[in-house]
Parts: sequence; structure tokens; C-alpha cells
Amino acid sequence: MRFAEVAGVSDAVAATSSRLDKIGRMAELVRRLAPDDVVPVVAWLSGAPRQGRIGIGHAAISAAAGTRPAEAPELTVADVDARLDELARVAGSGAARERARQLTALFEKATRPEQDFLRRLLYGELRQGALEGVVLEAVARAAGVSAARLRRAVLMAGDLPAAAHAALAGGERALDAIAVRVMQPIRPMLADSAEGLDAALDDLSDAGAALEYKLDGARVQLHKAGDDVRVFSRTLNDVTASVPEIAAVVAALPARSLILDGEVIALGPGGTPRPFQTTMRRFGRTRGVDDLRLDLPLTLFAFDCLLVDDAPLVDEPLERRVAVLQDAADALSVPRVVRPTRAEAAAFARDAADRGHEGVMAKSLAAPYAAGRRGAAWLKVKQARTLDLVVLAAEWGHGRRRGWLSNLHLGARDPATRTFVMLGKTFKGMTDEMLAWQTERLLSLEVARDGIVVFVRPELVVEVAFNEIQDSRVYAGGLALRFARVKRYRTDKTAEDANTIDDVRRLAGPREPG
Repeated sequence: MRFAEVAGVSDAVAATSSRLDKIGRMAELVRRLAPDDVVPVVAWLSGAPRQGRIGIGHAAISAAAGTRPAEAPELTVADVDARLDELARVAGSGAARERARQLTALFEKATRPEQDFLRRLLYGELRQGALEGVVLEAVARAAGVSAARLRRAVLMAGDLPAAAHAALAGGERALDAIAVRVMQPIRPMLADSAEGLDAALDDLSDAGAALEYKLDGARVQLHKAGDDVRVFSRTLNDVTASVPEIAAVVAALPARSLILDGEVIALGPGGTPRPFQTTMRRFGRTRGVDDLRLDLPLTLFAFDCLLVDDAPLVDEPLERRVAVLQDAADALSVPRVVRPTRAEAAAFARDAADRGHEGVMAKSLAAPYAAGRRGAAWLKVKQARTLDLVVLAAEWGHGRRRGWLSNLHLGARDPATRTFVMLGKTFKGMTDEMLAWQTERLLSLEVARDGIVVFVRPELVVEVAFNEIQDSRVYAGGLALRFARVKRYRTDKTAEDANTIDDVRRLAGPREPG
């Protein structure tokens, strides 16, 4: 297929506000794809290259996008995907210069509409997966399969392009074959927030609840097949090389095959948790890991079991999964209390706080593992209310903060419009180290400037604590956070994991009319 056809459909989809029209246009495109083109095109329509981050900065993209366009479309989908593959493989001395050269060569072969699509794709301006729900429905229509079946296959495979390829090649039978399998990470189940412990217990009273420590660590999924163990991050990246001691602990478990869900955390003297950023120092590193793990050892706390001895458990209730976890890996299990009385629950929450943890999780004992979904079956009960928001822009600081990007513009996802709703700004809670880090990171995401404001691709997730949510006439969503302050950056999360404006409205509660 010609690359121009994909760019044209993307423009048409952006120009219409009708969800059905978007689905119809994309379904017609997907239906005509050759088998080898399905994965890259579905990834592009969802907002990101198949290769993930390629390591190309804003300046290089801007320079390439300024080249003279080709007069007629000649690029195919395979051409562009192959070029992106080559870009992703560039490494070593002079890598930035070589990437810029290759990128410019690609843009020179593209027409103006194709250049615009490439620029937005590489900038992340195609909403970085926020269109995935619409793309999923388009693929389901093109393949003649149930959207619900395709959605489940995506969650099991952890990837829409792969599930789309299966659906188009083999229909629902192929989708049904995508099941929980060892070494194939699945999207983690997510939690909603509760107003407090009593409110959480009230919400879960019909099914019965379990309480666990709410750990301030790094989410991991652990897969064991015989002596082989792989550790996957929250975003399904293989991080085994960064945490060899965790892999060794899981390898020693007696089960023949196993998938565990849990968190790893760096503990200080007496078992108190160290800051989240300290734990995250262990990730993304493959050199010097042996030395670092001596100074910064990690501890695994498993809180769920998704498979044991080749038997999947995701459709089993939590009560069953917890029982299997205790049989398979009791020594690694997170502290938990099942069906506590109100007094027992309060004592458990106090104990979690006394040990330095950020709160408790309340979970429905009747709920299956809803991969990839945030819902009321899992509820976070924290000492301070927090939201995971996306940085939309930042302002240059002044005085002692001169030279650093300081005042952050914060936004929540709006799934209905596939945009971000601004909820306010904050410059509070930042250390000098954080200011230096965020300045470098945000400049790498820059897309535009206006005076002291640097606008960025909406990728960076920050956990923000706040006192209350108040009405606002300033922001389009009608709400603003009062006394917002940065708690930490969530480098383990993507923009798709951020809280939605619906989450914020739910936390805000009913508003007075007028």
C-alpha cells in the first residue's frame, strides 16, 4: 500500500468529529492492507511507530520536516517501516548525526501531506494511543469480528497491532487462540481511587474485600517457564537484566510455570520503603547492575497470580488467585488481610502507614483480573489524595530557579475527545535535582514556545498531591486542583495510564448548580 493512502485517511479522520465516520474510514483502509502492512499501519493509526521510541529529538524532526517535499507519492508502507527500523537500530558514536541524516533522506522522498503525517507521528501529536479505542473498533469491523473479542485479545497479547494481524488473518478463531501464555506479558489491571477506607469497604461490601499494603514501588510482571524467568515492567518492557536478584528469587519457586503480578521496592533499614525515584534507579540499566544491586537491593512483593503450571487464572475470582499465590509463592506475598472487620481494617491501614507505605489497596474478592482496565474492583486508599496527570507545558523559572523549567501545566486525559484537559499549574514540591531532570526531559519533548512557556508532547506523567478539587472558570474542564504539589514523576507510566477527567469529576463529587 502507498504511504500516502495512510496519511490521507489520517487527515480525513482528524477532520471529522463523528466517531462512526472515523471508524468507517479506518476500517475501509485496514480492510485493504496487505498482511505485512497490518502491524505498522495499525500502530501508526494508534499514534506511534511500531518500533516505539526511536531516539529522534525535536530539532532533528523539525529540520527534516523543513526539507523540500517530493512532487509525487512514491513511498510505500513497507518503505517507511523499513526506514524507521533502520533509524531505531542506529547506535554508538555519531548516532544523533546519522539519525538526522537518515530522517532527512526519508522526508525528502515524502510529499507534503506525507511529511506532515510523519512529523506528527514522530512528535507524538497523533495522541500517542489515545485513538486506540477507535482503531480497535475499525479493525474489528474490517475483520468481521466482535470488538469485545478483539479487545480481550489485545489485553492478552499486550498489543493492538499483533491482535489486529491475527484478527485479519484468522478471524475470531485466531483471536480465541490468543490466551494467557508464559513469556507473553499482558496489560496490568489498574486501580481507581477511593475517598477513604470506609468508603472503599462500603463499595466492596457485597463481594467481600481484601486489604493489601499500597507499595510505592515499581510494578512488575514475572514469567517463569522452567528455569527461564523474565521480568516485565508496567509498560511490558523486558527489564530482566536490570533486576537479576528478582529473577533468581522467582526461578527458585517450585511451580513449573508461573505468572505473578507484583511490585519491587528498595527497602531501607528496618524494612522501611525508600523513595520511588530510588527504586527506579535500578531500571533501564544493564551495565554496572551487579555493583548497584549491592548498594540498592530490591525486594519483590507479589500480590496476584495469573497462571500456575500452565493453568490461566485471569478469569478466576481474586479469592481463588490469592489462594493459589499463597501455595505457589507465599514467602513473596504482599501483607494482606481478608474480609476484615472495620476495626481490623483500620488497624491494618495504620500498620501500613507506620511502616512507611503510602496507604492500602482494597480489592474485591469476587473480581476476575480485568487486564488493562481501571475499575472499582481495585481501589487505592492513600493518606493524601493524588492524581497521575500529564505535563502539557512548563514555564521558565525566575530568581533561584532561573534557567530551569519550573511551573508545570497539568492535564487529565479526556477519552471522549482524545485530548487533555488542563487542571492547573504547580511549581511546588520540586527539589533542585528534580528541576534539573525535568528541564532536560521536557526540552527533549518540546513542540513549541510562547514567551516563557515551553509546550511539550503530552508524554510525561507526574503524580500530584492536592488538598481539594474546586470549581474553575479559568479552565475548560470547569475544575482545578487546590494546593497542587508534585510528589514524584511516574517514569514507569505512559500518558495512557494517566487519570482521566472523568476520574477527577468523580473525586470532585456533585457540584452545586450555577
